[in-house]
Order: sequence, then C-alpha cells, then structure tokens
Amino acid sequence: MSATITHPTERATHSRPDAAAADMERVAALVQRAKAAVEQVIYGQGLVVEESLITILAGGHVLLIGVPGLAKTKLVHTLGIVLGLDDKRVQFTPDLMPADILGSEVLEEDGDGKRFFRFVKGPVFCQLLMADEINRASPRTQSALLQAMQERKVSIAGQYHSIPHPFHVLATQNPIEQEGTYPLPEAQLDRFLMQVDIDYPDLEAERQIILRTTSVDEPVAEQVLNAEDLLAAQKLVRQIPVGESVVNAILKLVRAGRPESTDIKEVKEQVAWGPGPRASQALMQASRARALLQGRLSPSIDDVLALARPVLQHRMALNFGARADGHTLPELIALLCRRVDLA
Repeated sequence: MSATITHPTERATHSRPDAAAADMERVAALVQRAKAAVEQVIYGQGLVVEESLITILAGGHVLLIGVPGLAKTKLVHTLGIVLGLDDKRVQFTPDLMPADILGSEVLEEDGDGKRFFRFVKGPVFCQLLMADEINRASPRTQSALLQAMQERKVSIAGQYHSIPHPFHVLATQNPIEQEGTYPLPEAQLDRFLMQVDIDYPDLEAERQIILRTTSVDEPVAEQVLNAEDLLAAQKLVRQIPVGESVVNAILKLVRAGRPESTDIKEVKEQVAWGPGPRASQALMQASRARALLQGRLSPSIDDVLALARPVLQHRMALNFGARADGHTLPELIALLCRRVDLA
C-alpha cells in the first residue's frame, strides 16, 4: 500500500525551515522505498532505475536506448505498479496513425435515431505511456505524440482534450537496427528530459536474472506511491533550493557545449549544434530530483556532473568530420565535465 505524503501546499507554505526539511526527508524516504521496490524486479540496472525515477520526479519524459532483451518493457510496467500509475504500451510501427495513439471520433446513433459524434480516447490518455520503438513510426505520428508530451493535451476535430496528470512518456529505441526507421527530429528529442542508455548487466546480475525469472516464484513489484503522492513529490522537487554555485555550474557546462560560445577547441571543431536553454532547465530539475532521491536537502555540483551525459547527449550533434574520425558524444561530454571549471 502507498504511504500518504503531506502536500506542501497544505502547510503554511513551509514557514519554518525545519518543517520544510521534515517534508523533504519524508518524501525522500518514500521515493527511496520506491526505488528499492523497482530493483526487486529489475536486476543489475540500478543506475537506469535511478535515472528513470529522477526523470519522473522532475516531471519529464525519458528516452530509453538499449538492445532487445534488457527489460525496458518490464521496467516501465514495474514503475507503473510501484508508483501507482495507470500505464499503457503502444508498439510503434510504420503504419501506426495519430488516431491510433490519440483517439478519434466515432459516429453513433441514439434510441431516437439522432446521430452524434463521440470521442473515443486512445492509449495516450494514461499516466505512464510506453512508446515502444518510437522511431519506427512516421513523422506524422511522432508529431502527434509530441503535442501530448509538451502540452499534456491533444486536439481532435478542433476540440482539446486534457491528458491525466501526472503524464510521462517512456520511449524506447533499438540502437542497432535502423532499417525502416524514422529518426526523431531534434525538436522531439529535446522534449525528453533525459536519454538513458541501458547496457548489458554484469555477471552477478545476469546470474540473478536467470535464477529468479525462470523459477515458479518470480518476484512481483508492490505499490509504494500513488498518483497524488507523486504529484506532491514533484511539487516538492520544484521547491528545493539551489545554490548559486550549482546554477553557475549548470550555465557554464551547457554554454561550453555550444560551438558559438565555447572556449574548448574540441567543441568548436566537433560539434554541429549544442544544447539550448531547455538543457539548462532539465539539469536544474534533474539535479533537484537526484538530491531528493538520495536524501539530501539541496543539489550539488556532483549532481550536475552525474547527470550531464543523460541530459546533454540527445541535445547535441557531432559534425560529419567528428563522426568520421570516430568521436562520440559521451566522450565529448566527459571531456566537458573535466575541462569546464565548475567551481
């Protein structure tokens, strides 16, 4: 069963610092329980679970990149159970149409013979949507999902329909098979707060996977939060104070990744376009969420460094020469973290 969070707005706007700290500690303990509950089912992917939870706590969407068989679908379903959210899954294919995701109007007739249109909601009307292999859908369908991700509402026949809150998209991509795919446009990639890369588990984790998932008593996730708890936690994340040094570190790191404004030679030579202001916003929110998840009352520069890769790597692009020479964005972001003076 979920534990109830005291909503910050129900207090006297945190008039006392000790009351604010107590709220944060209570929420931190709850989200740590949620993380542990997910890890009881998803083995050997602690960093993936943490970054996915950070994204949700920050109120964003996450792009999961990994080869088949690394429990991406199971991760999303498990998060839905643990967080008490209504989760749905859509398998993206080239013939998928916007109406298959958003819904459509159908013509009906009542008992008096009067005809009318009724809106039938699509799978996007949920709280946790898994967009499986999102890059296999056409740009038209991708753009329909983009509106839902950004505006939390959809437009059908000139009428707006609100999507339930909270609403998070966890989309997956296969980094190996690119035949018959439609690469996501930069505008849609920027809507994902983080890109989380899923690697193969280590030896011991894979041992636990084959022992526990092939037995009769396969572990089952338990609910820790509910939708109201999560909304309260997300509101609390936005209230976490951020020191000036952390703000400056975020600005320095993001601006150093732009070839127009950087002093780093490698960025000038290798980067086609760099991260925009949305990257700074994402780093700010994600750093707050990471601090809360780890039981701290404010983020540090270490949070910024730890989240630099998942926040920046899908918001930058290498030029042709850099790709031809074998350079990669993770290597360049690691170089940024070493070269930029964030103190």
